Amino acid sequence: MKEAIGTEHEYSINDKNHRPLAISDQIIQRIAGQVQHEVAFGGILVSKELQKHAIELIPARPGSLGFLESNLYQGLSELYRATNHEYGFMGLGMHPLLKLDETTYWDHDEQEYYQAYDRLFNIKQHGWLNIQALQINIPYAGKDELVAMFNKIRSLMPYLVAVSASSPMVEGKLTSYMDNRLVYYRQNQAAIPEICHGILPEKLESVHDYVQINRQIYSELKKCGADILCKEWVNSRGVIVRFTRRCLEVKAIDEQECLHSDMAISAFLLALLRSELELEEDESSLLAMLEDAMQHGVATMKPELEKLLAAAEKSATIEEMRYLPMVAKRIEQGCLAENMVQKLKETDGRIEPILEQMQWCLKENRPYSVEPGRCG
Repeated sequence: MKEAIGTEHEYSINDKNHRPLAISDQIIQRIAGQVQHEVAFGGILVSKELQKHAIELIPARPGSLGFLESNLYQGLSELYRATNHEYGFMGLGMHPLLKLDETTYWDHDEQEYYQAYDRLFNIKQHGWLNIQALQINIPYAGKDELVAMFNKIRSLMPYLVAVSASSPMVEGKLTSYMDNRLVYYRQNQAAIPEICHGILPEKLESVHDYVQINRQIYSELKKCGADILCKEWVNSRGVIVRFTRRCLEVKAIDEQECLHSDMAISAFLLALLRSELELEEDESSLLAMLEDAMQHGVATMKPELEKLLAAAEKSATIEEMRYLPMVAKRIEQGCLAENMVQKLKETDGRIEPILEQMQWCLKENRPYSVEPGRCG
């Protein structure tokens, strides 16, 4: 496993009242002079997302966690300045207030892919128009490392979901889940279940196994006349292989409230991939654990997460160790979704003060904390 990784960060665009604004094309035009799906700006890449109320920030190049955080924060700060601080950008796995009629999908270049998705699955639903993920791209050196890392990430997936869940609310209402993004994500392509496979990927014995899985997906898409979607990115499991980039792409993690927290989750995963762990491999057991993580976040997994944190600390690099205290705090105090639910009780159910804090956390790159005097 190489030390240099890549990350992708998805943020909603909001007005002063924390309502989503479907204006990603207008923002890109403002900073680039014309509408493009991706532009170099502020030393990073600013990209459209499927949903027009969200924008994606991508680092200039792969690198260390410290480089990624610094590079992305500089670009984000430039974006605030270029838009005169008129908008509040916000992380989280879903926009807590968004109603589907408040947004739409990207309708400029590359929209043919979204039109194909819409024909097959109806993308006017939360699993398409209201999800924001932290994606972590981890390079692999060869086939053996690809298979080993893939299987390890698969076994770690419930724990990663538990510690990163940040989507407890849909259309202004709390649900029984801490991670609603994955609830909607796992059913958004139900007409062809092979695409998502319930989020949890199959265990691999070889790279050929994965190639066969993709071929099956492509076969189903071709039966529906959707050849345009037969690309490696169409696989929607919680971790996929990007052969063209020679990396694994982790997709199961909710976007956090700030870049430092994103890098902390990334550090946790990287350190665990280096550690010697005996992990669950049985599919039914992992699916049950994943469901538990989606429902409860950290609450029912603290002993296991504490053991994983200890293992991560033993195998972490010096840089990763600087980020792990943030993970320790999430394990101790609960994931971001759990903190939001608790804070709602203190604000008599008013979400607006919490959203104000979440936007401030992103803008200042300060993790949310339940401790007095901190963000939150």
